[in-house]
Amino acid sequence: MAERANVSVGTVSNVLNKPELVSARTLALVQSTMDELGFVRNDLARQLRMGGGTTLGMIVLNVANPFWAELAHACEAAAEAQGHTVIFGSSDQLDGREDRYIDLFEEQRVRGMLIAPLDGATERMNRLTRRGMPLVLFDIHAAGGDVCSVALDGNVGGYLAVKHLLDTGRRRVAFLGGPLHQVEDRWEGAQRAISEVADATLTHFDTADQTIADGRAMGELIAALPEQSRPDAIFGANDLLALGAMQSLVLADDVQVPRDIAIVGYDDIDYAASAIVPLTTIHQPRQALATEAVRLVLDHAATGGAHEHEHLLLPPRLVVRESTAR
Repeated sequence: MAERANVSVGTVSNVLNKPELVSARTLALVQSTMDELGFVRNDLARQLRMGGGTTLGMIVLNVANPFWAELAHACEAAAEAQGHTVIFGSSDQLDGREDRYIDLFEEQRVRGMLIAPLDGATERMNRLTRRGMPLVLFDIHAAGGDVCSVALDGNVGGYLAVKHLLDTGRRRVAFLGGPLHQVEDRWEGAQRAISEVADATLTHFDTADQTIADGRAMGELIAALPEQSRPDAIFGANDLLALGAMQSLVLADDVQVPRDIAIVGYDDIDYAASAIVPLTTIHQPRQALATEAVRLVLDHAATGGAHEHEHLLLPPRLVVRESTAR
């Protein structure tokens, strides 16, 4: 390329790495030659030579869930502010796919990984970080492991959601969510709130996943129950379950939301406020989650073995809307 542009190899290097040192005429000449030859810069090789990259890998549970899409966008912005880029993958809650993305990111020598794991911090993840790969887990409190973690305090979130329902006079609460190990902290918080009111009950409606369709199926099941045994409140382990249940209940002939059944969700996705009955929910501070996760992974990358693993639990916030009106 240098010969074709009739410049030195050093000038080409400056165009690629320090363009401010090159005159506008020479810069235009070399860039024109690159276009003519179809040159594509090998950033991976460059990163290896320089001893570090500027790319982070991120794995979310399901990019079809607006919460994870919104969190990924927030991470992208937080990383960009630090001069980094983020590449994404969605595990779709499949072990094999999660493993394949981890392999891919390791092969690509990313500077660090941000992972929403299927089943917590696995031994493989612990080995990765012990080998020097900076790694931060989302949506899980991984205290005691070899990885950093950033999550909302789900136990407190579950407590706030159900306490609010009880404070509005509801007494028969249905918890929609599964697999249970993925939402266990929210379930435990819900149980804690129920235990404080003598005549209150809590029933778990297990779901295979946490989608709108799963929520609709549970809503249809609840609407079909005899009125005397029907829950008068629903706590969805995420907003999609709550919104799906609301869709079914709104269509039912003899049920009104919130008169007969109040509903609370979890995540505060953008759609929650614009639902046919605006949804009360537990707000997850996506920007704070993203900022802290990016800070931790880049700190680990910069300090290496001197890095102390942190396990952050961010405080939840109840957002009250019409779906729980008295």
